[in-house]
Amino acid sequence: MTNDIAMALRTPTQHAEEIKIRYACALPQLAGAEETIKVPSVGDRPPRDLSRQSLAEVVEPRYDELFTLIQSELRRSGYEELIPAGVVLTGGTSKMEGAVDLAEEIFHMPVRLGAPQYARGLHDIIRNPIYATAVGLLLYGAEEVRSGIRERQELALQSVSFAGRVKEWFASTFLTVKSFSRALRIWVFLKTGRK
Repeated sequence: MTNDIAMALRTPTQHAEEIKIRYACALPQLAGAEETIKVPSVGDRPPRDLSRQSLAEVVEPRYDELFTLIQSELRRSGYEELIPAGVVLTGGTSKMEGAVDLAEEIFHMPVRLGAPQYARGLHDIIRNPIYATAVGLLLYGAEEVRSGIRERQELALQSVSFAGRVKEWFASTFLTVKSFSRALRIWVFLKTGRK
């Protein structure tokens, strides 16, 4: 999509990315024709004014194409009828104004933004659709680790005294929480540069 914006607006890719993030809209009717943005030109040319609605007319076909491909894949796989509660959009471009509305038009079912719900620590940073997939994978991995620990605990519990079982439970529980918390902080630092 960034390349489409760069080509259509004849602006460098890095400026197209910034324009996409700050001003793009997936539905032209949501962007007022009177709203304008400054579009940097290539070389020494001065920036141009462009209506936000014109930008939306570049963006909408791409989103339409993307959602139509997803819908086709859902139909092909047989899962379309198995998701009556709707579709959850994640990732940075899901935050674009109008993306949810356009997705509802195409999928003919409820659509919402997905953001991490159950992660602890750095809540103000990670409660964002951009991080939904990564946090979900971390939570899934943490649950898998806990499951493996539980299985080992069950085997150990058969031959360990009550005091030994309590000690092992505390050690494994706090080790898992501490490891997950550390992994999450490292991931957020790598992604944002913030501790």
